[in-house]
Amino acid sequence: MPSKRSSTASRSGKVSSGKVSSGKVSSGKVSRPAKKASRKPVAQPAPKPVAKRQRAAASGPAGASGTSKHDERFALIGHVFGDVALMRLALTHASVSDTRMASNERLEFLGDAVLGQVICEHLYRRYPDRLEGDLTKLKSYLVSREMCAQLVREAGFHRMISIGKGMISVDQLPKSVLAGLFESLVGAIYLDGGSEAARAFVLRHMEPHIERTLQLGHQENYKSVLQQLAQQAGLGSPTYSVMGERGPDHEKNFEIRAQIGDRAFTSCWGMSKKAAEQGAALHALRELGFVVDGPTGPQVQAPQSIADTMP
Repeated sequence: MPSKRSSTASRSGKVSSGKVSSGKVSSGKVSRPAKKASRKPVAQPAPKPVAKRQRAAASGPAGASGTSKHDERFALIGHVFGDVALMRLALTHASVSDTRMASNERLEFLGDAVLGQVICEHLYRRYPDRLEGDLTKLKSYLVSREMCAQLVREAGFHRMISIGKGMISVDQLPKSVLAGLFESLVGAIYLDGGSEAARAFVLRHMEPHIERTLQLGHQENYKSVLQQLAQQAGLGSPTYSVMGERGPDHEKNFEIRAQIGDRAFTSCWGMSKKAAEQGAALHALRELGFVVDGPTGPQVQAPQSIADTMP
């Protein structure tokens, strides 16, 4: 009998033990979710830095490169680039890039076409009474290498360009590089902001020169004006003499003097013989009283007899 009680007690103990263990299991079930809950605060902060990184990435190339919307280059160019890489490419000359594909040459190609289209449309709409020949001459002058290079120097864009160590200083860059820079900026702005942004950029810089050129009526061909006036007076054609040269062979400057009959005029230095001759002709016109400097630049007066001004 004791063995039966013992057996019964043993079975009761098992049941009791089972109840206890069941309690322990129940308690364990409670404790495990508690542990999971304790891990949640650790897991929850993890997405927050990701969200910050996503917001930083959404800010675009400017944020990634450290270039802010207040970049002084944006103010100088007059356009805030969404894709700053385009601006950098436009300001990168082939002499400093690893490959020509990484230079501004392709943007120059695009900008040349955009520039021509903007000027042609503007002239067509603004001057409906001008003949095709007049518009063609005006357009050719406005998109010329000389004009584009002049615009770059006037705006100071040349001080932003990246050039190789083998190149001369930015203040002495040839006109081909300066003109290419202007066209590259036109192309970059066109890709970044569209046709309206490119149009605004071009006309902002071109407009004063368009008006002045129309007032002069000769696309600043002062040699042609001087030639016509001298012939009208029966004095023969002007002649031009090289008075001096300076600079290396690849970037030589020339001093040219104009002369009509026995009268020689003030000489002029230029980055090419052609430019120096135009400057010399302008000096002659000033000294003869046929050009005055107005608010928009030199203005040719109504033709008069030149004979009275000659010695």
